[in-house]
Amino acid sequence: MAEGSVSVAGVENSFQKFAVHGDSKATGKEMNGKNFAKLCKDCHITDGKNVTTTDVDIVFSKVKPKSARVITFEQFNQALTELAPKRFKGKNKEEALQQLYGLIVGKEPYNVGVTKVAKAAAVDRLTDTTKYTGSHKERFSESGKGKGKAGREDIPDNSGYVSAYKGSGTYDDKVKEA
Repeated sequence: MAEGSVSVAGVENSFQKFAVHGDSKATGKEMNGKNFAKLCKDCHITDGKNVTTTDVDIVFSKVKPKSARVITFEQFNQALTELAPKRFKGKNKEEALQQLYGLIVGKEPYNVGVTKVAKAAAVDRLTDTTKYTGSHKERFSESGKGKGKAGREDIPDNSGYVSAYKGSGTYDDKVKEA
């Protein structure tokens, strides 16, 4: 593959970032169709006229093996070689591919529509564990971290014959004295 003004390592770095987006089990070596479409959209490869989302899906299906659901980086490069002449009409394949690489290098997936954390005084007051009183105070440690089950339930002391016996553990001392 001819390396012109844009390095293939930069394209591979962006490929890995998009490949792991939204999937905690992904390794970054293979990309699914949803992430390929997201890469094409976020990097402005799809323009709505020359290259549409349908074109992207068709090219993805063409380069992947029949039974597979993902593509490797080599197959990703094949897909880009097919999309480049469509995106940049009037240029030869190498120039179009280099311009397509230029669109991809250094890009990461956008997180559109992610819910922001509310920063209101009321929310701060409600979530400040130092201001809790009564039995609610017992559910949190001094640092504000929850105690879990130990903070929610009274755990019975099953250490003796009689529950809540105040002199537990003193029997041996009494026997030694006598």
